[in-house]
Amino acid sequence: MATDSLAAVVAASDVVLFDFDGPICDVFAGMPAPGVAKELSEIVARQAPWLANDAEATDDPMEVHRLSVTGGKSLLEVVEEALTAAEVAAVAVSGSPIAGAVRSLKAAHSAGRDVAVVSNNSAECVRAFLALHDLEALVDEVIGRPSLNPSLMKPSPYPLLLATTAFSAAPARAVLVGDSVTDVEAAKAAGMGIIGFANKPPKQSTLPEAGADVVITSMDALADALVSQSRQSGQPRSLDGQPVAKPSGNPTRHD
Repeated sequence: MATDSLAAVVAASDVVLFDFDGPICDVFAGMPAPGVAKELSEIVARQAPWLANDAEATDDPMEVHRLSVTGGKSLLEVVEEALTAAEVAAVAVSGSPIAGAVRSLKAAHSAGRDVAVVSNNSAECVRAFLALHDLEALVDEVIGRPSLNPSLMKPSPYPLLLATTAFSAAPARAVLVGDSVTDVEAAKAAGMGIIGFANKPPKQSTLPEAGADVVITSMDALADALVSQSRQSGQPRSLDGQPVAKPSGNPTRHD
């Protein structure tokens, strides 16, 4: 990680967008993804037998969801509903937030940034996790999986642009924190900065190769950079690290 590069990317942002699964939560830590994928593939096999082999060939629930589009709207509706229910159940047993995530959310607020979670997971599971861990006040917007339209999930820039529109912000003044190549691709397509979170060793090479502006291996590194930026800019911070009031020209938004 190049600290100077991280500081520059943070300084250039008015809006900080966080991917959910990775930077904030390990969604399927307590309910393994392959098991969820198997349940979804069984739904596909019952309703669209010609897709059964393809559905059973992946252990990624998101891929089963994407595949279900080819089976028609009724299949997509059932699979999406089942996936959302599984995600909500999964985050209830996923454990604590990723180390450094809460510090990063607090630091972003204290540095005067607007904060959103932008995820290919459902908005329902994101909100459930935030509520479970008393983090709702730290997130101004939640942009979850587009309903019945997997083509608009990342790597499409659509959800990222939806977030910046909610804040009336220019994409060039936003930065996404994400742990996947699809996050990098979405941010690049949206014209915003991208901080790659390499939570696994291989990502230390794949994320910069994909075009990440900077790569961190700890969410605490982001928190430290945001705290430093807050001090340098003179943005007031509460002594206990709780969110502080945002400038009057950039009001907090809530769902």
